[in-house]
Amino acid sequence: NTRCQHLNVVCLLLQLAPSTKVVCRSDRMSQFLIISVPAEGNPDNAYSRLVSYISKYSGLLASDQHAMTRFSIPVLKVGTLDVLVGLSEELAKLDSFTESVTRKLVQYMGEVLEEQRHKLEDNLNVGGVPPNVYVAKFQWDCAKYPTKQTLRALHDILSEQVTRIEKDLRTKSSAYNSIKGTLQSIERKQTGSLLTRNLADIVKKQQFILGSEYLTTLVVVVPK
Repeated sequence: NTRCQHLNVVCLLLQLAPSTKVVCRSDRMSQFLIISVPAEGNPDNAYSRLVSYISKYSGLLASDQHAMTRFSIPVLKVGTLDVLVGLSEELAKLDSFTESVTRKLVQYMGEVLEEQRHKLEDNLNVGGVPPNVYVAKFQWDCAKYPTKQTLRALHDILSEQVTRIEKDLRTKSSAYNSIKGTLQSIERKQTGSLLTRNLADIVKKQQFILGSEYLTTLVVVVPK
């Protein structure tokens, strides 16, 4: 159980140009890359050297102000090397699960927007800003994820939150689909053929023979 003190690295966030194709671990195209290097006692110097090196490849980056920004990560407690290795496997699973839930959220929002689906990107905001801006200006939320906690504890907090989001999504999606199905049924009854529509607004009570032991009024639908 080799003891590791703290995780102290410098990270650089790169937003790639649309023409730059980099395949990430899940074999999907990635718009962002995070490069991390050891702080080596002086984070600012390490960051300056990293920026200087990456600047040689500026043609691969997007042409906006967020193409290359410092990605702030606080000094985190690592614990033992065994714990760190074990967490690396679990983080890969959590990463895949989180991506799956995020894609479900996007798909669900597209279904809710229906005819306004072309406005989906305008509605995909994080904290009131587009995802690329949020990522570029990312700040660690110490209130939600205390840096005094171990990496294991932070992992568990994230896992619980994503699981809760997925559960809420399933609940709300089920309720939405139920309401949508009810509305569609009502619309079919109001606008469909006479075979499925409610005839209360078409046939009046006065047109029926009521209270007779020998006569029964039947409604016949005749095609035009």
